[in-house]
Amino acid sequence: MTAASAQDLFRIVRKGIDVKSVHAHGRKPFRFLLCGDPAAVAEFRTLLLSGHQDEAIPLDAAACLETVVPGTPLITEPSEVRAVVFLGRPGDLAASNLTSLSVLRVPMLAVTVDPEATPAAPANPPAPGTFAEYVVPAIARESMRGRVFPHLVESAHGVEIAVGRRLPPLRETVAAKLTRDAAKNALRVSLASAVVDQLPVVGVVLGAFATAGDMVAITGIQTMLMLHIEAAYGRDPDVQRLWRLLPVIGGGFGWRTLARELIGLIPVAGIAIKGAIAYAGTIVVGEGVTFFLENGHSMSAGQATRIYERTKTEAMRISREFLAKLRKKS
Repeated sequence: MTAASAQDLFRIVRKGIDVKSVHAHGRKPFRFLLCGDPAAVAEFRTLLLSGHQDEAIPLDAAACLETVVPGTPLITEPSEVRAVVFLGRPGDLAASNLTSLSVLRVPMLAVTVDPEATPAAPANPPAPGTFAEYVVPAIARESMRGRVFPHLVESAHGVEIAVGRRLPPLRETVAAKLTRDAAKNALRVSLASAVVDQLPVVGVVLGAFATAGDMVAITGIQTMLMLHIEAAYGRDPDVQRLWRLLPVIGGGFGWRTLARELIGLIPVAGIAIKGAIAYAGTIVVGEGVTFFLENGHSMSAGQATRIYERTKTEAMRISREFLAKLRKKS
């Protein structure tokens, strides 16, 4: 596909982009309730509110973190509560009663700060109305980004952009979740098509063999992903800026090579290969934008190569799994 036709495709996609919805998602109300040891609560609150431009904390950001005492009436609207975070030292959790907060039917993350203990955390977020304990050495970004931050963001389904916009330390985690969700949507769109006619790779935006309909849909998903990530990082939606970012995101990923390798894997698996590359292309778009926003520059050739290899491996696994399911059905 030529540069001119790629621009035509982008113009078509742009007509379907709802910038107003991106604005709206970034301003959705939510609350994280904090309780437990007052010093630990204050430290965690300070951590989550750090990183705003000029270190000026917006009022809506401060309002989304509410300190509560279990067993006392809540001031906030219960429907806005997305998670409860209990913070304490060793032994504090056993002496606390979180039953009164279970009626909110939201995940409760009980964070125990113990520099002497081995860090520990559940593999999945606690179910609504239940709690799980997370043992961390300190209330710091490095200690929380393993499971605490991801599970906190998982609990905020539907308001992730607002979470990133107001709580800067969670932005990278929010971007990772938005990227995974968009990649799954791209995969579904690609596999849902029964048409196996293949077109040349559409640069970095699509990175997949697809019908014209799939091309527009998946490009739309990836464009909206870039807008969502930028919004989560506190930037207002700007489609023109995204168009200028594409070379930065795509440099060094070698998508034509990836496409050839995957097609050579199982030549008859047109739909599976198309889905795999749509998934992988979306992952790289999201990770490329996130890296640029985190660091202010594009990835090095070495960093791009590592992501390329990891994504290629995952795309191959997805292809094999999909084909295995088809064989079982047949």
